[in-house]
Amino acid sequence: MKSYLVLGLGRFGRSLAQTLTRLGYDVLGVDNDMNIVQELADSITRVIQAEVDNEDFLESIGVRNFDAVVVAIGDNIQSSIMVSVLLKEMGARYILAKAQSELHGKVLYKLGVDKVVYPERDMGVKSAHSLISSNFIDLIELSSDYSIMEIAPPQSWYGKSIKELAVRTRYGINIVALRNRDNIIVSPTADNIISQGDIITVVGSNDDLKRLRNSK
Repeated sequence: MKSYLVLGLGRFGRSLAQTLTRLGYDVLGVDNDMNIVQELADSITRVIQAEVDNEDFLESIGVRNFDAVVVAIGDNIQSSIMVSVLLKEMGARYILAKAQSELHGKVLYKLGVDKVVYPERDMGVKSAHSLISSNFIDLIELSSDYSIMEIAPPQSWYGKSIKELAVRTRYGINIVALRNRDNIIVSPTADNIISQGDIITVVGSNDDLKRLRNSK
């Protein structure tokens, strides 16, 4: 079973730790606030109170034994940077860190962090998309120009095959997954039919995805 260490149990850290726990993974959550530790004791595999940026503490728990370490203390930039440095020095296998800003993220990457996330920014992007498009569900930015989007297909697509819709020609996008109530089809074929209630996952340029969102 994979194991994860989550340092900092604010909104982002606790949500991530609780989700991993529900999915059946072994999670050790750490926060310096005893009230938070007590509150989350029943929803995370293990939770302890400690100063997350304390070098002796990090050494004592053996960070290299975890499959991944999450630095979820992005609100304190200095502490976030110091912890990331310590984790690299101690041989952490994989580090995911929360960043407060683009500059913070660049510093973390230069320190050797494997993945940097921007929860507040990403939530703002998703909320904006959901406001302007009623069929929008989720979006993952791959770069400044390309994204993966989960969306309810336009009503005009119902009952038609992917081949009939010619989405690559008409919209410049590719359907990489098709989900309905019963199952999910990864890499659907040209013969798969789009039905009411389906959810499609598509990849393409942001301009092409915007065109798709605005289609009926």
